[in-house]
Amino acid sequence: MAGTDRPAGGLPATPSYDLVVVGGGIVGLATAYAATRAGHSVAVVEREARPANHQTGNNSNVIHSGLYYAPGGYKARLAVAGCAETVAFCREHDLPHQVCGKLVVATEPEELPRLDELARRGDANGVENHRLDEHGIREYEPDVRGLAALWVPSTGITDYRAIAEKLSELVEKNGGEVHLGRAVTGFARRPSDVVVRTSGGDLLGSRVVVCGGLRCDELATMAGADPGVRIVPFRGEYSGFSDRAASLVRGLIYPVPDPAFPFLGVHATRGIDGHVHAGPNAVLAMAREGYSWGTIKPKELLGTLTYPGMIKVAQRHWRYGIGEVQRSLSKKAMVRQIQRLLPDVQAEDLHPAGAGVRAQAVKADGTLVDDFLFLDQPGPDGTGGPGSILHVLNAPSPAATAALPIGREILDRLGAA
Repeated sequence: MAGTDRPAGGLPATPSYDLVVVGGGIVGLATAYAATRAGHSVAVVEREARPANHQTGNNSNVIHSGLYYAPGGYKARLAVAGCAETVAFCREHDLPHQVCGKLVVATEPEELPRLDELARRGDANGVENHRLDEHGIREYEPDVRGLAALWVPSTGITDYRAIAEKLSELVEKNGGEVHLGRAVTGFARRPSDVVVRTSGGDLLGSRVVVCGGLRCDELATMAGADPGVRIVPFRGEYSGFSDRAASLVRGLIYPVPDPAFPFLGVHATRGIDGHVHAGPNAVLAMAREGYSWGTIKPKELLGTLTYPGMIKVAQRHWRYGIGEVQRSLSKKAMVRQIQRLLPDVQAEDLHPAGAGVRAQAVKADGTLVDDFLFLDQPGPDGTGGPGSILHVLNAPSPAATAALPIGREILDRLGAA
């Protein structure tokens, strides 16, 4: 149960908690869930009217195996654990999921060394993977063209919005609170707690965790921290398949990713609802929540375009960026990308199937942050104790897969496990 900070003069008491979590996406809710299970009083504050409204609710819903990520990093460790835990959570709570496996397919000779590197990473991370030749590919996906592939049996599909909603329900069942439609407007750090100012009144947290997604750098600055990065929003658009094209896809079909980017490339996914889509691409969004070309916020766009890190990204990768824009605006350009893996898909088979926006942290030198990134604002004692704030500054894919162990990782960093 929440406590209260009782002011003099009979004024309304300010509710007080062991932990206040800012952000009602899957990472924030998983953190709150872990905290309630550890016996802490918790409040989640989310500015949207429903949880999981941004990255969590607008992705490809893949349960990632942990194959891709550099051994020893957060993503490698937490995604591998999260893959198994997500499946177990779905089974326990009767949530939609399927462990269907996936193919990562090399279509050009220059991709074969990168496929070998993926196999090495998978082995180092403890992810089962099997090398296939062209005949082996056809056994899993008869309509895929490729020179070689990795078969990764632990990969699956789910509905992350449904998982987030279940986490929200469990937080409240465990005595926590979830406050929706409540924007955070400021922070005031004090010796024994942090005042979280919101559009619905103040909350007091002995500790605070900020899982702000697309706004995490702004919230860190608001709290008096230097995030050291800026969030650059990249929109990922999905193309739905016609029934004819969908019949060409059994499960999950991925290209070999380009190591220069933290994006996995356009892949084909048979979702938990049976529909097949391809995507996402990666185009610069014109607003933090820019889910279409028509959503433009000039001030936010100007801030992105004038950020030194973004200027360096554009200088290094402008050819890649032009290609992504072409695939966004031209169905023919998008289908050419898909045809590298599925040559029988035609432009007329594609239709718009929604979009998500990736909150990509970029450093001032143009580095695209690849791993999860945390920033600690210690309390007065110099630790993650009372009066401290922890900011989650980079948690795009595979954060949904890794959310449950990320929540425990955050509690460990705060000394609150």
